[in-house]
This record gives sequence, C-alpha cells and structure tokens, in this order.
Amino acid sequence: MFMGEYKHNIDAKGRIIIPAKFRQELGDKFVITRGMDGCLFGYPMTEWESFQNKINELPVSKKDARSFTRFFFSAAVECEFDKQGRINLPSNLREYASIIKKCVVVGVSNRFEIWSEQLWSEFSEDAEANFSEIAENMIDF
Repeated sequence: MFMGEYKHNIDAKGRIIIPAKFRQELGDKFVITRGMDGCLFGYPMTEWESFQNKINELPVSKKDARSFTRFFFSAAVECEFDKQGRINLPSNLREYASIIKKCVVVGVSNRFEIWSEQLWSEFSEDAEANFSEIAENMIDF
C-alpha cells in the first residue's frame, strides 16, 4: 500500500528519487503513465496488469472507451530504478504534469502519483477547503 507525501526535485536529466518505502512495494519494474488532474500515475506491475485487464473489457466500439485506453496506454512507460533509487521521467510525461524542478510524490493506496509542487499545492488547498462536502458525496459510492 502506498501512502504519504514526499517532496523531491527533478534533476537536469529528468530523474527523480522514488521514496524507499515505495521502492519496496514496486519491486524491480513498474509502470508510470499520465494520470488524472494533471499528475502522473505509477503502478506496480501486478496492479498495472489488473488495470489492463479491466481496460481490455471496455467495448472498443465506444468512442470514450477508445479515448480512455489511448490516453493511458500511449504514454505508459515501464520503469526501473538506478543504483540511487531514481527513475528517468520521459519529457512527454514531465510536460503533461507540468513538472519542471520541484515535485511531490504521493501514495494513493494501490498506486502512487507524481505532481508538480504547484499543482499539488493547489489541489491540496481545494480538497482541504471542500473536504466535508467531498466526504458527504462519497456516501453515494
């Protein structure tokens, strides 16, 4: 399980350190792709395969299903750690998430997310201000 919030910097080569607690959960290989709300999603291989199986069940005849599948899979990259526990984030993913220098790595149950520090701050402030309403709406699930 992924949880917690960790602030990091991207180096000049586009590398980021993934927290040690997350590296233990991820194993040797994992997947990073575009996420929602302007962040990146990172999945252990077992979670990615489970997600992939669900996506494969979507009807290819539906335009939204095709778009959703393309969005996630076209940007997905398989990652491995270097000896310092870093990964290289491709430029297209950094651009998508507006990550230039400072970023935040956040644990979200079965995945982790990588946010630009600015977008994470904006999201956190909004979520905090509306948390009671968000919690109330979650009852419907």
